[in-house]
Amino acid sequence: MTHQPPAVSLPSVAELQPRLAQALELAKRGGASAAEAHLGASRGLSVNVRMGEVESVQFQRDRDLSVTVYFGQRTGSASTTDLSEAALARTIEAACAIAKAGGEDPCMGLADAELMAKDFPDLDLSHPWEVSAETAIEMAREAEAAAFAADKRVTQSEGASVDTRHSLHLYANTHGFFGQRDATDHSMGVAAIAVQGEAMQLGHWYTTSRRAADLEAGAAVGRKAGERAAARLGARGIATRTAPVLFPAEVARGLFGHFIGAISGGALHRRASFLLNKLGEPVFASRVNARQLPFIPRAAGSSAYDQEGVATRERVLLDQGVLGGYLLGSYSARKMGMTSTGNAGGIFNLVVDSTFAGGLEALAREMGEGLIVTDLMGQGVNNVTGDYSRGASGFWVENGAIAFPVQEVTIAGNLSTIFQGIQAIGDDVDTRGGVRCGSVLVESMMIAGEAG
Repeated sequence: MTHQPPAVSLPSVAELQPRLAQALELAKRGGASAAEAHLGASRGLSVNVRMGEVESVQFQRDRDLSVTVYFGQRTGSASTTDLSEAALARTIEAACAIAKAGGEDPCMGLADAELMAKDFPDLDLSHPWEVSAETAIEMAREAEAAAFAADKRVTQSEGASVDTRHSLHLYANTHGFFGQRDATDHSMGVAAIAVQGEAMQLGHWYTTSRRAADLEAGAAVGRKAGERAAARLGARGIATRTAPVLFPAEVARGLFGHFIGAISGGALHRRASFLLNKLGEPVFASRVNARQLPFIPRAAGSSAYDQEGVATRERVLLDQGVLGGYLLGSYSARKMGMTSTGNAGGIFNLVVDSTFAGGLEALAREMGEGLIVTDLMGQGVNNVTGDYSRGASGFWVENGAIAFPVQEVTIAGNLSTIFQGIQAIGDDVDTRGGVRCGSVLVESMMIAGEAG
């Protein structure tokens, strides 16, 4: 049985750009003082295998156009997946009607014209992978089989997946700006289950890249998932205590994700951030330095411009722990009496400098005794106060080595204190996402477990 659909390629920029221009022209004819439009097209393949059997094969092809119009300081938006002239006209008409009926907001409008990007370096983001469904299925099967082979106690699986996506995104506005972003994303992941008696433990691992050739081998992904599952067998609780906590690189990214959220314009202008009014003040330990680097080739967060067409740029966000800037789009910037930093839509590669020669194992030796947190559960983070409380599991370390796996504990503290308590950042940098950092050792956190 074949799973392969008819070959379908993405439409070209030459095909799509006239639709953007037409949308903006229709907006002007409708009386809009300004307008902007996003047009995206994508295609992809996703396969999932469980216990060697195919669970799903999905071929995806999408395209959609969204338009925002401005009538002075009133705004309206509408979108469509139909790019015919009649559909475009109806979409613009709907957006204009919404704007005319809405109230005025003095902070609404396009980003300032002088901030628009003018340089578009080649960021090497597009590497289409013409993999067949049959080949992807075999890759997923091989990865899952490697998880079973990693340890005889790995006898079940939540599945293995292979995904590929190619997308083209165009943006234009009535300042005359036009930008295009052609990008691919490929990934493979395995979730293995180890069983011992009545106990079951889940271990997962994944690889992702812009270029298929840069993916980890399926055997390595599966083996790591299996080893992680087996290593957690025999997990137990620990008595409540205060102790050092070590976050592996893939978990430590989340700590800096909370930092990103706290310095983002939406939280700041609503006064819903514990880092409000902290510019120029030390908010991390003095050893912590972090920069936005938007032009890293093939990186997850690389882009020459933000969602409003504003040029991105390299920025120092933490200099020896001192907060050097916020992440603002035009609306939040105006709300705060500031200027857009080119961060509408978020950050573009946060790179955290390493401070320690060594990765997770070396940091565990440095820690001596404490908790390695490999998994976090729940959403117990208050962005307004910085209070942090998450369910956790991982490994207890004694004399610099793993002593036993731990489950059903809660780690807690305040992000301000956690950030200031960072003792070391390893050189085992995880490059799979928009935050690049190594493992992070925090001096002390409350670990709530069994009553002592």
